[in-house]
Amino acid sequence: MKTLTIIGAGISGLVCGIYAQRSGWQTTILEKAGNPGGVSTSWKRKGYTFEGGIHWLIGAKSGVPLNDIWTETGALRENNPVFFKDPIYTLMDGGVQLDLRRDLRTLAKFAPEDRIPLAIMRFHVWCFTFFHSPVQDLGGLNVRHPRGFSLMEFIKMGPAVLLTPLLMSFSAGRYIKRFRNPHLRRLLEAVVDPQINALSLIYTLSSFTSGDSGYPEGGSLRMAQNMADTFTSLGGRILYRTPAVEVSHKGVRTEDGIMQSDAVVISMDARTAIDKLFNPRLEAPWATRMRRKLRTAQCMFIALGVKTDLSERPRCMQIVLGEPLRAGGLEFGTLTVNNYSRDAEYAPEGCTVLTCILPGPSYVYWKSAREAGNYLGLKQQAIADFICILSMILPEISGKVEVTDMATPLTYERYCDTFEGSYMSEWRPWHFCANAPIRLKKGLYFTGQRTAFSGGLPVAAETGRRTAQTLCKDFGAEFVSRNG
Repeated sequence: MKTLTIIGAGISGLVCGIYAQRSGWQTTILEKAGNPGGVSTSWKRKGYTFEGGIHWLIGAKSGVPLNDIWTETGALRENNPVFFKDPIYTLMDGGVQLDLRRDLRTLAKFAPEDRIPLAIMRFHVWCFTFFHSPVQDLGGLNVRHPRGFSLMEFIKMGPAVLLTPLLMSFSAGRYIKRFRNPHLRRLLEAVVDPQINALSLIYTLSSFTSGDSGYPEGGSLRMAQNMADTFTSLGGRILYRTPAVEVSHKGVRTEDGIMQSDAVVISMDARTAIDKLFNPRLEAPWATRMRRKLRTAQCMFIALGVKTDLSERPRCMQIVLGEPLRAGGLEFGTLTVNNYSRDAEYAPEGCTVLTCILPGPSYVYWKSAREAGNYLGLKQQAIADFICILSMILPEISGKVEVTDMATPLTYERYCDTFEGSYMSEWRPWHFCANAPIRLKKGLYFTGQRTAFSGGLPVAAETGRRTAQTLCKDFGAEFVSRNG
């Protein structure tokens, strides 16, 4: 039996480990943190659970190809049924309230002046209804349960393939500006960062309208723990609080010594790994391009435990502010606030969890603050300002906030070793990410979000499976995707 060491128990590392273990490898996963999931995680504070990972899961719908990976790896099972919320977002702008529902036709009733651009957007979304990343097998691989890509699938995806170059050529913000109604524009800005390309906006909307993209009960941590349980039930081993120090020709060196293995898969952030895990640091041409061209998607995350019931408020609120919130050297005119009042596991009875992601490049700001010694003070000020502004919109929470927490890019960097604290690569118009190859050489591989463009859980899952197949092909092993 060949031995495999995987660095990182994030989603991609878990997917790769499960498929490798099932295919006959004796696999050990080294994880720096004390729990699985990587960036896709949640945590508890004084009886409250703060969801810091999943807000919707592409591939949650049965019959979608990506759903096969989630079911084969045990990510989705009986203990985390999927809830498909509708509306997805609710705009709150003064006295105006507007829902983004899975049926986009409802928007035309609110903004009749945008009837034509809305019809065009619905057509674009329809084109991507049948689009999906093909979950197929590598050529020349011995597969026990082969997967194909049918001609009919390709025909259905034709309109999306033809439309892709156009949507990649400009930003989501530019796409949204074609709408005259200001409330409609602000609502659509909640879906994706307006700076990334318009393809991301249309693809995300299509996942909603097709009935996909639900939220698994228990969130990201339960889903990751399900995968970890699947892995260990197959005989795999996870060593928590065991960071990798260096990759060598013998295996992986940890603080306790060298773990020898026949193959190594690096599932941590490849941009961090090329400088941190190799001695001397990796100087391959692709690594040079990655150091020079990589764009990182960064964010701040604020969470509140509130001693009041907000079940009458929308699940996800896009709140337009009268005065901007200033945090991390950035200004925010809108806040996207997730309301977990209907999720009984997330808070004590009669209480609520509220979370908000503040996107933007704030790593340098927070790093300078830490060096100046006022990092914690600035975090506390940002939280206080956030509560003050939010209390004006949701007066029910005034004086009722009893638990607070805030993550900055430095938090993600410290816990997950992500480069500049980023949670994925940023995919701007006509910008292709500088990615790591899945196969560096026989016996040494990368997997995860730095090996394919953009990011998110779909990329993590697909690359984890592809890396496991590449590994099996190199060593002549049969790839087994599921039991039986």
